[in-house]
Amino acid sequence: MKKKIIWGLVIVVVLGVVNIWYYVFQYSKTHHRDVANEVAMLVTSTQLVKDFQSNEKVANAKYLNKAIEVKGELLQEEKDQSGNITLTLKSGDPFSNIFCTLKPGLPLPVKGSIVVVKGVCTGFLSDVVLNNAIVVKPVE
Repeated sequence: MKKKIIWGLVIVVVLGVVNIWYYVFQYSKTHHRDVANEVAMLVTSTQLVKDFQSNEKVANAKYLNKAIEVKGELLQEEKDQSGNITLTLKSGDPFSNIFCTLKPGLPLPVKGSIVVVKGVCTGFLSDVVLNNAIVVKPVE
């Protein structure tokens, strides 16, 4: 009787470990939102930062986990610790900007140009953060 219980627990633990491994290393890498196909609201970088600074709770209800297009001036382009390209859009406030992590393999705009970036808003730290972003169009 004890052997059946022990074997049952071993099987449950092994299945649990396999499921966790699959989710972390397989499923999460291939199942992301594709913002290119989502309808997004258009907002300027200045207005987006002002909304979060004036009332973060209301801005979270309006923007959080939604696809948004942000129009603003490209301040800088860098790589993060994972090797992903990040763009920072100027907002008019020297302490708070729009921080966008781009999908890999996308063409990059020129620094100082006005661009429209479409991504999923994940919140406000000192910057407003957009993930899985794409450059919709450089504005000239």
